[in-house]
Amino acid sequence: MDMEDDIMEKTILIKLSGESLSGSIGHGLDFEYIKKICMEIKKVHDKGTRIGIVCGGGNFLRGRDAHEMDRETADYVGMMATVMNSLVLKDMFRQVGCEVYNQSGLYVGIIDKIDSDKAKRALDEGKIVVFGGGTGKPFFSTDTGASLRAKDIDADMIIKLTNVDGVYDKDPNKYDDALMYHTVSYQEVLDKKLGVMDMEAIQMCKDNKIEIVVMNIDTPDGIKRVLAGEEIGTIVK
Repeated sequence: MDMEDDIMEKTILIKLSGESLSGSIGHGLDFEYIKKICMEIKKVHDKGTRIGIVCGGGNFLRGRDAHEMDRETADYVGMMATVMNSLVLKDMFRQVGCEVYNQSGLYVGIIDKIDSDKAKRALDEGKIVVFGGGTGKPFFSTDTGASLRAKDIDADMIIKLTNVDGVYDKDPNKYDDALMYHTVSYQEVLDKKLGVMDMEAIQMCKDNKIEIVVMNIDTPDGIKRVLAGEEIGTIVK
């Protein structure tokens, strides 16, 4: 089996933060940068990889950070932000030649609600499935939503694209001596409360044996190289 065959056999769930969609702008939407992300994802999709995507909403609002608002209301606003981002991704993917099917954990009328059977059929038809709306319920992060959706589509792994190179023992943006893990167990992440994903999301991945790769979103051909077996970023398993 060659590298291309190995890539084609994968089903992956990509977790995109809302902040990543703001690119160099720092808030809102950087359309040029979003199209660049879509082109990178298209490279592996064109090889036959089945791809689901969960996007956050932090480029507009993250519920837990909106201290001036009631938390439940803020979470619903944050979920609406993820729906907006999912529609933007659909349009950007269309522009680069990929067909997308959207689902949402939050009912909004113009997008189908979460349905794992429909999502898997769309993947079988060669579509990228973009999930918005988080879990549809307040007090849960899009990390938890990503773990749920990964289970729904029988994903082999979650690839979390971030602004750092992997998982560190402490915040590399604050500490120059922060050390990066190349491989770490689910249990170590839970015990040390490493900032990979929310603890609920990590536990869900552990229970369902879904491998997580955390890597820098700007790594050239990063997703393709990870799927080909190259050690990039941090593997949680």
